[in-house]
Amino acid sequence: MRKNILLLTFSLLFCGTIFGKQPTRVLVMTEGHAFDRENFFAMLESFPGITFTEVKHPDALFMLQPEHRKSYDVILLYDMPQTIREEEKKNFIDCLNEGKGLVALHHTTGSYPEWPEFQEIIGGRYTFKPWTDAGGTVHPASDFKDDVPFRVHVADRKHPVNKGIEDFDVVDETYLNVAVNPDVHVLLTTDEPTSTPSLAWTKKYGKSKVVTFLMGHDDHAYSTPNFRKFLNQAIQWVK
Repeated sequence: MRKNILLLTFSLLFCGTIFGKQPTRVLVMTEGHAFDRENFFAMLESFPGITFTEVKHPDALFMLQPEHRKSYDVILLYDMPQTIREEEKKNFIDCLNEGKGLVALHHTTGSYPEWPEFQEIIGGRYTFKPWTDAGGTVHPASDFKDDVPFRVHVADRKHPVNKGIEDFDVVDETYLNVAVNPDVHVLLTTDEPTSTPSLAWTKKYGKSKVVTFLMGHDDHAYSTPNFRKFLNQAIQWVK
């Protein structure tokens, strides 16, 4: 493996088994956007039933090559790379066609702006220029606002990712005018005017389950119990 890949593996208290099941092994991709590292990884450490490994860009996509895929169950994207090579695109798609679970979190929706298929993979995109929806309506580029207090609504109370979650209040960075594909299944919404109404959704890509979650800028979100519960259940569900 390349020397400049940085792998940080955290073994949790539940590293062996939990409820008779092996822990879910999560590959966490980072870099391309700053984040609150200490509190983000402290949150992941608190999740029962998972272990995780961080891999940083520019070499993170190396882990999508066939010989590495058996080392993890779920990919958690918390990165925002801007470029991707043709071979890496193929490995990404092949990995999902094999059924590897995927969770796309917050700023990762701004990744790979010149690769249209990435929007099909995660079901939406933070856009850096105006975009046109399927009905021909032109929308302005996406925008963001920090430290916004708002209410989150549960759109589908029967979905496993929303199990035990009620509407909740949070302070987080909001994303406005995100392009959300019409075929996604929306899980969380908001009426906050500085935000895109759909906050989280799920879809299928290849054989993989995908959950995209627009929230998660810093510890305001990480420390919110229902945010943590949703993210943990999303990771477990896509496995």
